[in-house]
Amino acid sequence: MTITEPLLIHKHSATLHGHRTSFSLEDEFWCELKAIAKERGMSLAGLITEIDDHRGGLGNLSSSLRLYVLRYLKGIAPVTGGEIPDDPAPNAEARA
Repeated sequence: MTITEPLLIHKHSATLHGHRTSFSLEDEFWCELKAIAKERGMSLAGLITEIDDHRGGLGNLSSSLRLYVLRYLKGIAPVTGGEIPDDPAPNAEARA
């Protein structure tokens, strides 16, 4: 993908604890979420529910999903449950 290519954002819906919700994500984030769920041996719905449960009502679900993917790919997000950290690891060096 080059910077001049448009980002494709699609609306998705899920049922979280019996309630229907929707969120919008770029295709790249959606594909990464599916890959992470597969890698962790869980359903995509289960991963989205886990992320939603650990965001503590802060921010919106779309942003929380994007941040989870980013942190997971940087090796910061939990691999097996637990809370999603608020800040990157304090000893992590900045990437150039």
